[in-house]
Amino acid sequence: MADAPHDPGKRTALKIAALAGATTVGVGAVAGLVGGSDPKRRAGGGERAGAPAITGRAARELRLVTTWPKNFPGLGTGAQRFADRVTAITEGRLTVKLYAAGELVPAFECFDAVAQGNADMYHAAEYYWQGRSPAFNFFCAVPYGLIASEQNAWLRFGGGQELWDRVARPFNIKGLPCGNTGLQMGGWFKRPIRSLDDFRGLKIRMPGLGGELMRRLGATPVTKSGGELYQALDQGNIDATEWVGPWNDMSFGFHRIAKWYHWPGIHEPGSTLSVGINLDLWEDLRAAERVAVEAAAAAENDIMFAEYNQRNAEALARLVADPSVQLVRFPDPVMAAMAEAGAAVLETVARSDDANVRDVYRSFLDARTNIAKWGDIAERAFVAARALLP
Repeated sequence: MADAPHDPGKRTALKIAALAGATTVGVGAVAGLVGGSDPKRRAGGGERAGAPAITGRAARELRLVTTWPKNFPGLGTGAQRFADRVTAITEGRLTVKLYAAGELVPAFECFDAVAQGNADMYHAAEYYWQGRSPAFNFFCAVPYGLIASEQNAWLRFGGGQELWDRVARPFNIKGLPCGNTGLQMGGWFKRPIRSLDDFRGLKIRMPGLGGELMRRLGATPVTKSGGELYQALDQGNIDATEWVGPWNDMSFGFHRIAKWYHWPGIHEPGSTLSVGINLDLWEDLRAAERVAVEAAAAAENDIMFAEYNQRNAEALARLVADPSVQLVRFPDPVMAAMAEAGAAVLETVARSDDANVRDVYRSFLDARTNIAKWGDIAERAFVAARALLP
């Protein structure tokens, strides 16, 4: 049967909603992306509001670079899902080709490659760019920060995305949340942490403000990409490493070298992964193309978090079945010292000379305070009640 006459923009929006909905993002959520956009603001290159969304322009192939090893579970495969979803939603008008770390540019050069237009997008963790601005840490994770659901609330409805746009614009980047690993672990240690003395001189892989927290405890933080960690740990270049959680950690085989698996991971309570887009490209995309990218990123933000919760549970069960692996909570005195150091680290950021950094800090702190009040009588109270089940 032939299609009835239609509005091309409406048809594209419905297609985006249907495709994203099929990947577990609700139609209502995607409709919010479509309906909540101002067509005049979102139209690039002088596009008039209400114009057909995808006609009159040749198809584009976009290069997506990542900081992850090729096909790495969760992070690398999540980036590939995002790429495939953009291609599917736009029916190939935007074809996204993924390059793993080192294939086009080294892992930590993704930001510059996209900013300069040598690549079109990156998939990474924003705290890797803290050398450009400490504010980038908050759009991924900071010590004693927000869990995944709180982070999503702040970014989408608490002003976080607008601040992210403000921080990233001078670097010619548009950032979007595109994945979340959820709560992470404290890391793998060759020697157990029994007191603060055990941190002195310890070389540990930990990026972002978590690394600064470790430094304040006496350790030496090191930033390395995921693909370098096993060899560095095996050869003694580092004494301990955090990565993500049981699923990814087991994939790398850290448990074969370091037997002490400490928890909790207070440095990354809900790590948002991001897609960073060259701003010139973003502003040149048509309105429907931007909605497609946003919908694909929103879908992956939800799917990756769900996958990590399931796979981490499965992997942890296998790890604790290994008698050589010691799953150990950090001792209370160590936890108290971590909390003190974590507060000091964030207060240092608050004293930044950069007004954007200070604004991000204040917004983030307000979100943590306000959302926690709801969480105390909602999720946390329920989890405590559920623990009483016989």
